[in-house]
Amino acid sequence: MRAATYERTGASAVLEIRDLPVAEPGDNEVRVRIVVSGVNPTDWKARANSSRDLAEPHVPNQDGAGVIDAVGAGVTNFSVGDRVWVWDAAWQRTHGTAAELVTLPTRQVEPLPVDASFNLGASLGIPALTAHRALTANEHGPARLAPGALDGQTVLVTGGAGAVSHAAIQLARWAGATVITTVSGNGKGDLATAAGAHHVINYRDDDVAAAVLALAPDGVDTIVDVNATANIDTDLAVLKFGGTVAVYASDSDAPLAIPTGAAMRKNARVQFILTYTVTDGQKDDAVAAVSAAVADGALPVGAEHGLPLTRFTLDETAAAHDAVEAGTVGKVLIDVAPAD
Repeated sequence: MRAATYERTGASAVLEIRDLPVAEPGDNEVRVRIVVSGVNPTDWKARANSSRDLAEPHVPNQDGAGVIDAVGAGVTNFSVGDRVWVWDAAWQRTHGTAAELVTLPTRQVEPLPVDASFNLGASLGIPALTAHRALTANEHGPARLAPGALDGQTVLVTGGAGAVSHAAIQLARWAGATVITTVSGNGKGDLATAAGAHHVINYRDDDVAAAVLALAPDGVDTIVDVNATANIDTDLAVLKFGGTVAVYASDSDAPLAIPTGAAMRKNARVQFILTYTVTDGQKDDAVAAVSAAVADGALPVGAEHGLPLTRFTLDETAAAHDAVEAGTVGKVLIDVAPAD
């Protein structure tokens, strides 16, 4: 089978397309023919980490969607031909979704409804599961999202045009929250509105704290923050008493200086999130909720839904990684095989 591989970490030039042996699924495993592979920031960061030789070739990319190609012993919940989406395929493994085939434990494989595209399936994984954990980090909120689970709550999503932000807007709205988001320009504002945000604030032109408090005088319950090092003062200013700032990314590795007094007065919680290392229960809740939202049609993708899709072929995997590293707005996808 053809796959994008690298035998040494470094710049995207280390990626090459090569033929790899086809792995047979073991007990409670399935083999998936990948139709579309999704690219996330952690994919290029894992590949670019330092510069060292690897013991065996690595295939990048955590997320993808396709069709069950083979099932191993003990598998009763999947059959050959089933449409599925997969998550964390390359986490602590050498074989991700930038390949024609990937073999995974059934726990990391989820059914994809017939009315949900492979583009959607490949856009879930890291973004949607991260967004779910951020939206459930509030100690006063639910552990698993569902329609009505966030009724009466207000959520602030910073940087509303990113992939995680897009999923957070959609999931929060599906769960009943009022959603406020911040963006850097009108174009991104249009994307956040298309995703379902009720209110959009341009942080380059407006006083974010004043604008948020005008919309939510008592403050917001939960903040899904893409850049807490820049936003923490504003976050605490608009946070409701007992609220939570969920931090899932940052523009730098600079220490986060939290104003102690302001945080204490709000009894604030600052929850850091890495979806790979959440508890099994938190991951199970996220996967179940995301699957339910997909079934409800609540997580559409595409420019008309606020998440433009930029496409590459498997041969162009290096360019796809570069596009994510360069901050391409929306979701970067790799077409691995025809959908037929």
